[in-house]
This record gives sequence, structure tokens and C-alpha cells, in this order.
Amino acid sequence: MLMKLTLARGLSIQNSPINGKGCFATIPFTRGHKIAEYTGERISDLEARKRSRNRRILRICDIDGRFSLDGARGGNGTHYINHSCQPNAFMKTVYGHVLFFARRDIQRGEEITIDYEQTLHPDSKRCRCAAENCRGTINRRRT
Repeated sequence: MLMKLTLARGLSIQNSPINGKGCFATIPFTRGHKIAEYTGERISDLEARKRSRNRRILRICDIDGRFSLDGARGGNGTHYINHSCQPNAFMKTVYGHVLFFARRDIQRGEEITIDYEQTLHPDSKRCRCAAENCRGTINRRRT
């Protein structure tokens, strides 16, 4: 049974030049303002690691080092936000809620991106953001 995806206000899902599908603004977002909350099935980090081994495309977001959200199950479109080394948004966890905020003014039609920094993907996963400062991988190298 296919479930209909209910998108967060102000977002659309379209083909992305970065990777597959992306999350795009249908309204302008002002710098510093909330874009949306990441939603999905709440799972343990152990379950998140298990699921990451069986999927090529991950839609899992860590909440607090103990729990994660699987946006592929019950997500609102924010799970299509792609990585960029020069993002226009950032993610912040507030009282167990994962929120996205505009790093700068975002215009209608722009793809919303964040710097993933650390993911369940291997550190070798290549970045295709094409930003001037692209580091070449999705995960930030640990020093």
C-alpha cells in the first residue's frame, strides 16, 4: 500500500541537480527563520544502523545520539533535503525536535540544502554539490 506524502508548508519535491530528488522552497524563507521540522518514524540508533546497512538511499536523521528519525517512514518531504558543502540552511535539535532554519534568505524555487557533516554513509561517499568550496565527500573528515 502506497502512502501519500504530506509535505511541510512551503516545500516541494523535484528533481535535483545535486542528487536524485531534492526539497525546494515554494515560498521565500528569511535568514534565521524556521523552514520545517524533520519528521519520520522514531527509532533507536541501533535500529538506524541496521536499516542503513540495507539501504542505498538513507533518509535517517539522528536526534540525540540515542534515537533517530527515519524520514522514509512518515516523513514530510524534509528527508529530501540534500547535502551541500555551501548550504543555504542548517539543522538544529531543540528538545528532541530536529528543525531546519534558513542560513541566508532563500528564494522561491531554490533547492534547500544543509551540510550533512556526519552520516551513516561511509566516509568515502562522494559529494556532488558542485559548490566552489566542495570538500569532495558528504561526511566532514574527522581531524
